[in-house]
Amino acid sequence: MSEQSALNPANAGWDLPRPFILPVTVRAEDIDAFDHANNSVYLRWADQNAWAHWASDGFQPEDCRVEDRGMAIVRTEADYLGHCRLGDEIACAVWIARSDGKLRAERWYQYRRVSDGETVFRAVTRLVCFQLSTGRPARMSGSFARHYAKPAADLSAAADALDARLKRS
Repeated sequence: MSEQSALNPANAGWDLPRPFILPVTVRAEDIDAFDHANNSVYLRWADQNAWAHWASDGFQPEDCRVEDRGMAIVRTEADYLGHCRLGDEIACAVWIARSDGKLRAERWYQYRRVSDGETVFRAVTRLVCFQLSTGRPARMSGSFARHYAKPAADLSAAADALDARLKRS
């Protein structure tokens, strides 16, 4: 599989339509005693991908402070499906796969090794919007409501189908 193909959002290897893709390369500091990327690195990439996705919609971290809002992860489910080794190029995809457009949302992740297109990681993070100044749940405002808007019907349907398939396996 060519690098161009693995990084192409239209490539059929993605779990859901229209992924936002952040390319990363496994670095020496990502490697653990087993000579592969440590599991904590996958979650760091997820955080970087979430912020890059936020920025791709024209938003900045400062918007959180201005709107007195943030998104807190209340649950993460992760499946480590393959190894990433030093120098591997990884295409890290993220979607806002579910959202009520008010308080709750889910980010779904899929990472594929560019060299062979193999999916090496999947995760779902469940999020709740909260007010930074109080730490209490609060309705999404402004940029949050735009970024975490209810997903398109085809994305929601694909997420439901994938969720059902993964629960059966």
